[in-house]
Amino acid sequence: MGNVLGPAAPRAPRRGEPLGSPGSFDELHRQCKEIFPQQMEGVKLIVNKTLSSHFQVTHTVHMSTLGLSSYHFNATFVGDRQLSPTEAFPTLVGDMDNSGSLNAQVLHLVAERIRTKAVFQTHQAKFVTWQFDGEYRGDDCTATLTLGNPDLLGESALKWVATLNVGYGGAHASYYHRANEQVQVGVELEANTRLQDTTFAFGYQLNLPQANMVFRGLLDSNWSVGGVLEKKLPPLPVTLALGAFLNHWKNRFHCGFSVIVG
Repeated sequence: MGNVLGPAAPRAPRRGEPLGSPGSFDELHRQCKEIFPQQMEGVKLIVNKTLSSHFQVTHTVHMSTLGLSSYHFNATFVGDRQLSPTEAFPTLVGDMDNSGSLNAQVLHLVAERIRTKAVFQTHQAKFVTWQFDGEYRGDDCTATLTLGNPDLLGESALKWVATLNVGYGGAHASYYHRANEQVQVGVELEANTRLQDTTFAFGYQLNLPQANMVFRGLLDSNWSVGGVLEKKLPPLPVTLALGAFLNHWKNRFHCGFSVIVG
């Protein structure tokens, strides 16, 4: 004798759960952007040195085939107050090149929900620009105000793994997806209303932990394709990186090689 099942009772709507804070405005597109390979040309040597739990310096030598070669010295100080693995206050970052140009950032936690950031930039002995950011971190929202030269105003909204921010000059959207431990993909769309220009880019990252290798690939609407292969050499604290990029529309190709120590 079979069982007779009647129509199932309608399921009560699930109570909405809080979305949580979307985080910092600067971090909205970070996961997507980290997938895309950074363009490389010439030869680059990077040496990282941790002096203490709060202080780290980096030396970068770039021998370019397209422009002038350069040297950069970077120093980073991180304070004792750590809110997350990626957030610690106060944080001071300075980068100076061989021509004397300086880029500096200062991040400070004013209150539990209020963060500030100051950015200064000089070109050789000439002061170029400054910028101050104030950020309020709510339970399910983030509000950011940027004042500087030039004047900027930022507003943002974040939903799940898709990110969208809209400003006076256009819009920027990105989508990040982690398929598994080895594969990550990202899509980015930027629209500039002032220049009447829209660009689209697709990037992916392949992690091969058994081979100590990471590969990042790029394809965009400007007919550019590129990739960067990184290879760690344990037990040495050395990473080798080889990159190549080709623009079909402009018939332009360049490649680069870098060594990262530390």
